[in-house]
Amino acid sequence: MVRALSQHANLSVRLIFTEAAKNFLQGQSEEQPSLEEIEALPNVDGVYFDEDEWSEPWVRGNKILHIELRRWADIMVIAPLSADSLAKITQGWSDNLLLSVVRAWDTTGELDPVRDLAGLNTASGKSKIKQILVAPSMNTAMWKQPITKKQVDLLNEEWGTKNGGWFEVLLPMEKQLACGDVGGGAMKDWKEIVEVIENRLGLNNEGNAILG
Repeated sequence: MVRALSQHANLSVRLIFTEAAKNFLQGQSEEQPSLEEIEALPNVDGVYFDEDEWSEPWVRGNKILHIELRRWADIMVIAPLSADSLAKITQGWSDNLLLSVVRAWDTTGELDPVRDLAGLNTASGKSKIKQILVAPSMNTAMWKQPITKKQVDLLNEEWGTKNGGWFEVLLPMEKQLACGDVGGGAMKDWKEIVEVIENRLGLNNEGNAILG
């Protein structure tokens, strides 16, 4: 996704990696490059980990990383969104950098005005709240758990962009999963996710994106 988005010279990307994500990005294969390779991609202007929140002793007046990332971004994309992070987001957890940015998101539009990047935010009813795109990815049995539906419905309905909120859930697809099971729960095709990002940002114009 980052490589595909690099064709847009006017897009700035900052990446947040959880501790678990590091295990998937150690240069195992072409689709699992190293963190160093990802950091070297065009348009990647920052790579962040949990420890960066406390890289130096904090004193009053210093900038707070998760707040600065929230302010900076025009859109946040969490792809893949694990079952664990899905559950934590819906319960308001903020126990890592990624979740802290989500928890600190301006859900009223009062603090971080939405930039009109492509004439998309007009008086015709378009949202004035910056958006978070999430692409769930998990084992089929986990996806079919009743609690998962409740959590997804909370994001997509009660907190969803179509109802004036800030979340858009990119529902998973059916395929053979990495564990060998066949069924739903696989992350939406990355090319389709890129298309949604391009559409939401109107990428003929300048934009900033956090990818988690």
